[in-house]
Amino acid sequence: MKMKHSVLSAALLGAALSLTPVVSQAGIPAPQVQDGQTMPSLAPMLQKVTPAVVSVNVSGVQVSKQRVPDMFRFFFGPNAPQEQVQKRPFRGLGSGVIIDAKKGYIITNHHVIDNADDITVGLIDGREVPAKLIGSDANADVALLQIKAKNLTQITVADSDMLRVGDYAVAIGNPFGLGQTVTSGIVSALGRSGLGIEQLENFIQTDAAINSGNSGGALVNLRGELIGINTAIVAPSGGNVGIGFAIPINMVRNLANQIIEHGEVRRGVLGVSGRDLSPELAKGFGLDTKHGGFVGEVTPDSAAAKAGMKAGDIIVSINGKNIRSFTELAARIASLGAGAKVKLGIIRDGEKKTLNVTLGEASQVAEKGAAELHPMLAGAALKDGKGGVEITDVAPNSPAAVSDLQKGDVIVGINRKKIRSLNALRKALKDKQGAVALKVRRGDAYLFLVLR
Repeated sequence: MKMKHSVLSAALLGAALSLTPVVSQAGIPAPQVQDGQTMPSLAPMLQKVTPAVVSVNVSGVQVSKQRVPDMFRFFFGPNAPQEQVQKRPFRGLGSGVIIDAKKGYIITNHHVIDNADDITVGLIDGREVPAKLIGSDANADVALLQIKAKNLTQITVADSDMLRVGDYAVAIGNPFGLGQTVTSGIVSALGRSGLGIEQLENFIQTDAAINSGNSGGALVNLRGELIGINTAIVAPSGGNVGIGFAIPINMVRNLANQIIEHGEVRRGVLGVSGRDLSPELAKGFGLDTKHGGFVGEVTPDSAAAKAGMKAGDIIVSINGKNIRSFTELAARIASLGAGAKVKLGIIRDGEKKTLNVTLGEASQVAEKGAAELHPMLAGAALKDGKGGVEITDVAPNSPAAVSDLQKGDVIVGINRKKIRSLNALRKALKDKQGAVALKVRRGDAYLFLVLR
């Protein structure tokens, strides 16, 4: 027993001696070698990639306003304030990824920079540089920053549509403000949706450890190519449990390009509503496939209608890439710009077909169309806005004006349910009976307006 222990100890000692780092002339540790073979390591890849991952520090003042009840204003006289204003300073920390070194473009999450007055980017070499917000998309949780600095390193971008479950993945970010940290794992699942994290969900799931502060950081493959932007975790105990989510880089890249070109996201619209293709539906239609989006309704004069799509069609692919659910379909379409041309693979009456579709412009409801959502919205022009449905105009003396809706208001909720898009507003108001309470963001304040 002692002899075996001694032999084992000697073997371990020999291994330790053979693994002693050798420093190259450049001052960088040379690859470790054992028995004449180079030991596998992520270090060479990370030496190239980590300079492209930055920390994002934000600060600002959270302003909230509450209406002072009439009874209190009565007690304090006619000069009593109608609103009580509270200001609370805040600081936050996240991560970001340099995607264009020449122009200084950095991708991060919208929730990292939301409401920030000052944004500072920390580079791996210790420099701290002020950043400018170019634009963001709250529904997809993507934001684009820009800095002015020399000697930046940009990351190489992969094709996230080529990912497979089981591919290795490496997460890089700044968790808990500890400084740059690297964790590794695999791609656990693709096309995750229905999580209630964002309005548009088509997540890469990974077991690479992601924690607070990792948001906006890089998820890369073993070649050091960017495959996703780390966004959220499932953390019932408050810490990492091996279930993290990243936004696919193809989706991020489409949105970033729109922000760069237009200063905002001009979302493409297909014009269909539906549901995931369930096993029951697949069996009822006599289909072999169990993945796709079932089209329940096609909006008249929409991009889908013009392309010849019909209710009952089953969408199974976009531009030759299979889709897993209707939610994934919606997220992929929404990340494409208005006017984008796409090929949709569908199944109709058991036969496979391809439809060429030119996506319409982002959802916008004119004054006449608003009345179809609710009679008391008549006279309001609506469109998808930042974090909700923006009211772009209100006709004088219209029902919308009587309801106290104003130009610039953003509808963010209905009867305590969050609303982030016109499509969600349409669904929430469908077949609603009686009074409806709208939660509206007006400037920095929130108020409830009742539609009767």
